[in-house]
Amino acid sequence: MKPYVLEFREIDKTRQMAVGGKGMNLGECSRIEGILVPEGFCVTTDAYKRVIGKNEEFHQLLDQLAVQKVDEREKISEISRQIRELIEGIGIDKGIEEEIDRCLLAFGFEHSYAVRSSATAEDLPFASFAGQQDTYLNIKGKDAILQHISKCWASLFTDRAVIYRMKNGFDHRKVYLSVVIQRMIFPQASGILFTADPVTSNRKVLSIDASFGLGEALVSGLVSADNYQVREGRIVEKKISSKKLAVYARKEGGTEEKQIEPDQQNLSTLSDEQVLELEGIGRKLEAYFGCPQDIEWCLADDTFYIVQSRPITTLYPIPEANDQENHVYISVGHQQMMTDPMKPLGLSLFLLTTNAPMCKAGGRLFVDVTHQLASPVSRNSLLNAMGQHDPLMKGALMNIIERGDFIKSLPIDNKAPSPARGNTDIPAQIENNPSIVSDLIKRSQTSIEELKQNIQTKSGADVIDFILEDIQELKKILFNPQSSGVIRVAMNASLWINEKMNKWLGEKNAADTLSLSVPNNITSEMGLALLDVADVIRPYPEVIEYLQHVKDDTFLDELVTFEGGQKTQDAIYAYLNKYGMRCAGEIDITRTRWSEKPITLVPMILGNIKNFPPNASQRKFEQGRRVALKKEQEILDQLKQLPDGEQKAKETKRMIDLVRNFIGYREYPKYGMINRYFVYKQALLKEAEQLVQAGVIHDKEDIFYLTFEELHEALRTNKLDDQIISKRKDEYKLYEKLTPPRVITSDGEIIAGEYKRENLPAEAIAGLPVSSGVIEGRARVILNMEDAVLEDGDILVTSFTDPSWTPLFVSIKGLITEVGGLMTHGAVIAREYGLPAVVGVENATKLIKDGQRIRVNGAEGYIEIL
Repeated sequence: MKPYVLEFREIDKTRQMAVGGKGMNLGECSRIEGILVPEGFCVTTDAYKRVIGKNEEFHQLLDQLAVQKVDEREKISEISRQIRELIEGIGIDKGIEEEIDRCLLAFGFEHSYAVRSSATAEDLPFASFAGQQDTYLNIKGKDAILQHISKCWASLFTDRAVIYRMKNGFDHRKVYLSVVIQRMIFPQASGILFTADPVTSNRKVLSIDASFGLGEALVSGLVSADNYQVREGRIVEKKISSKKLAVYARKEGGTEEKQIEPDQQNLSTLSDEQVLELEGIGRKLEAYFGCPQDIEWCLADDTFYIVQSRPITTLYPIPEANDQENHVYISVGHQQMMTDPMKPLGLSLFLLTTNAPMCKAGGRLFVDVTHQLASPVSRNSLLNAMGQHDPLMKGALMNIIERGDFIKSLPIDNKAPSPARGNTDIPAQIENNPSIVSDLIKRSQTSIEELKQNIQTKSGADVIDFILEDIQELKKILFNPQSSGVIRVAMNASLWINEKMNKWLGEKNAADTLSLSVPNNITSEMGLALLDVADVIRPYPEVIEYLQHVKDDTFLDELVTFEGGQKTQDAIYAYLNKYGMRCAGEIDITRTRWSEKPITLVPMILGNIKNFPPNASQRKFEQGRRVALKKEQEILDQLKQLPDGEQKAKETKRMIDLVRNFIGYREYPKYGMINRYFVYKQALLKEAEQLVQAGVIHDKEDIFYLTFEELHEALRTNKLDDQIISKRKDEYKLYEKLTPPRVITSDGEIIAGEYKRENLPAEAIAGLPVSSGVIEGRARVILNMEDAVLEDGDILVTSFTDPSWTPLFVSIKGLITEVGGLMTHGAVIAREYGLPAVVGVENATKLIKDGQRIRVNGAEGYIEIL
């Protein structure tokens, strides 16, 4: 028979399902030499299961709870209340009571105890469940302890615990509760110790919160704690708060609040020696558990006791380095407008496609920019590029440089070649050859057609070898100096226009208007092309009615049964043929493409039919072109009135031509890359079907959780470790909960940048201005493109937009994103469509509520909630 009670000394990590996270960690802590843990025991989950196991009413209530949705708070609250009352009313079995008696006799009935909940889904590496169940302090006497064990069991069903489990995908039936019974310590001080700074995530800085009395005053927010920051044996910061209250144990049981004497209120809770002693304890626990810890401690009779140690679950993982030197990493996702995690196959393909020194962390990619920051020459290039991509990233890098001690600066080498040397003739070639863009596009298209033909002749492991060869061709196209030169020339011309027109004419962001409706922009054409699809469907009410109720991707097959259905089907297939390889988060090959899930397009098509008249795409493009040409004429006329005006006008005309001829191509290389990715994906999924038939994997999409190398080996040998897929799926779920930083160091410190702005209106939310104009409208906060239902005049608020979001841009009047810069996709398309846009707005999707009326100032870079 399994025991219903285990003493701490009997508990190790193999007992987690019996004693829960807290109980297991206390058992482990009590084994570490030099760590003092108040003695105690755990009433195991088997006791809980025995008490509630055969109770029919309990299981009926659980059935009711299982069908509730997270937002049905009142129903959840009522069912949870009934479950708590039921559990507290069930008596504890005699056998369980006898085992508890035995332990209390050994430890002493006369002592006071803390009675603490310890759930099996608690203090896990990916979910802390901190504060979800109840704790009772200073409980005296056997009857009171038994009563509070029932209360702890019942607290598994507090509203907050139930909702937390629902949100984190835990089954109520599979979470059990153990109860920790631990000798009370009556401390002079207590608090929390984090072995990594909870604000900056720096793993080398240890943070201690401390206050007088029991830790309850601190946890419940009754007092502001003293805070001590320690780095490698040195106190680097100390904040002493005014502490007016403390919670102490009462002699008769329970706790009470007491006023602290005025002359004691501003004293430091801990001496410097005690702070450093705590640091040593914290580092010892961290080393034992192998990850940063959140530790509860108390100080009694000048001795430190540990009453809890759990993993810190909110820290972002540090990218791996091969040495012990300082490193600085920048997020690829913030530059590629895709901050979601990528699956292993997506990560490994992207790594094969890039030349940059990248590493993985938390399911995302980061570039190691340490060497670029160390060299004064490359540092400036990097900072200039970041200024255009993401000014918050540039600000964070500036913060690191200004410290002066994190990155060692290399001496300036005057003999080193200038980064631009060797490329000086490319801009001249480009400028004199406007057809260069159509030549580059044609070359890319021809190459993709050849790929489609050739890959069909391959099978098995040969498919991987073929793709690895073709990636070299993709890289030649992506990093073609001519192609890069076209983009650089256009971007430089755009920046030149903004700078000179501001200086000469006092006009901000003039290039925004001049960029309207430029040719050869594959991404903006994609949005307009979906308006043309809407025009095909518009005359057929039966088709429109049918599309309003479709539920799955077979809808295309049934279209032909309606009048106009064949034309609709042809139009959608033609659209998918050109753009169907796109999707949200498209740099990850594993993401579902529009061609694989065409129903994604249906709400956007219906929105276009509702919000626009016929021929809207042509009119929109032509209107944008006319506005741009009119603006060009106005600028040139104004310049001619200035001193040396003819020369200024001539220079400006040259720059405008460069922008209009070449800025549209900015979007094409990525389109070509995503085209190739989709060809690779279709070939790999075909091979995955063979692995399913051979019983190597369960589902063809399981290959998404393998790297290229692992997939190659699986196709070659028809074998695979069973555990690898399920382990990777669990890791991916964990990564989805993490928020990636823009900039992180090898210490794990997340470095922030900020907008230094003056003269903004009160309460304004600051961001980066990337597309001029001021617009008012209804905010539509949309996190998933498929959920977008837009009305004419709405302002889109989202975390990030990649090219796949472009079809929505035709329906909106303004854009706000949390990620982005002057030259990221959303900004480029916003300018071309003439949408006021502010990007890089931290927490925009939380600060702005769906449906609020807002004003977007795309020239000055701020939002006002009206």
